Amino acid sequence: MNQADLRRLTDERIKDAHALLAGGRWEFAYYCAGYAIECALKSSLLARMIHTGWVFEEKWRAEECMTHEPFRLVKLAGLEDEFNDRLKASSLSGDQFIAHWSVVKEWKVTSRYEAKTEAEARSLLEAITNSPDGVLPWIQKYW
Repeated sequence: MNQADLRRLTDERIKDAHALLAGGRWEFAYYCAGYAIECALKSSLLARMIHTGWVFEEKWRAEECMTHEPFRLVKLAGLEDEFNDRLKASSLSGDQFIAHWSVVKEWKVTSRYEAKTEAEARSLLEAITNSPDGVLPWIQKYW
């Protein structure tokens, strides 16, 4: 899978989440929305590999990239400084990025096995897609 595939999957999972919400399928709408963030962050991770040659470093382990944890993927993508800067900017400006991240960071791959409400699914999708303070618009700067 390459960056273009992951970007396409990100877009498709966002569309799926919207369609599932419209159909009253809250649990899987929640899961799909979170999976979109995973795909977007993995695209950013590939960008790091391509632009820095990180994949050729001796300490690199492929299994580290198989994580589903959003913050772990932020770190693996080499975006920790940019992420912390964005959090600081959000705090200073009062925008919603911090609040949106607090929703996104709660997503887990195992959420597909959990009951979710309509409010939870809508909140996650909003936290991801909000313009300009959503998590996805921030990630897209680095993929």
